[in-house]
Amino acid sequence: MTVLVEHADRIRLIRIDRPAHRNAVDRSTAEKLAHAFRDFDRDPEAHVAILLGTGGTFCAGADLHAIASGTPNRLEVDGDAPMGPSRLRLHKPVIALLQGHAVAGGLELACWAHLRVMEEDATLGVFCRRWGVPLIDGGTARLPRLIGESRAMDLILTGRPVDAREALDIGLVHRIAPPGEGRRVALELAAQLCRFPQTTLRTDLRSTQRALDLPLDAALRAEFLDAADALGHDTRPGAERFAAGAGRHGSFDNID
Repeated sequence: MTVLVEHADRIRLIRIDRPAHRNAVDRSTAEKLAHAFRDFDRDPEAHVAILLGTGGTFCAGADLHAIASGTPNRLEVDGDAPMGPSRLRLHKPVIALLQGHAVAGGLELACWAHLRVMEEDATLGVFCRRWGVPLIDGGTARLPRLIGESRAMDLILTGRPVDAREALDIGLVHRIAPPGEGRRVALELAAQLCRFPQTTLRTDLRSTQRALDLPLDAALRAEFLDAADALGHDTRPGAERFAAGAGRHGSFDNID
């Protein structure tokens, strides 16, 4: 098995398990990753997924050894992407836990996730710049959306390494953890998301993603139509908990 799946209550941990290859993704691993995330998205008991790698490395990108031997990853304009799930639009949040190196296609998988936790000694970068391998799993589409065109151009064209402090400063990651503490921080973040009313959380996730593809007027209309489901499902019970005293002074206690 090159992809391991672990269940932790309502959290699904999906792990790339090719440590001898620095968790580089070959065709078979890409297929397994896509399958694992589809299964997570369909499972009503799973609320949040964490994507991580074995052995202290997130992912070194596509397996260049496999490509050099004539067995490349899937290369089709439709369907699953070369790295597997990076074209999927999931209904639930995914957190990327970035340890060691998250480079080339590994950086693209990280950008595909909704939230990113990075350990202080980890490194990001478009390292495939050195080998003539293009960004083909959403890197050129997502990096400018996440950090702006100017910063994205610097990372994409130079391929230079980015450390945790810079990644946080430019908005590429959301949390920094001490070395070896990333799993704990990612699990705490996932548990926090699990506590919220899920219909509303997923509605706002969908609306936020959709808004990036729409003019403002259309995005506002789509947001309102999406929110109608949440208003009917989560809002009245939430208002009742608030009226009963939960969440006073900004507290997140007793909100679920």
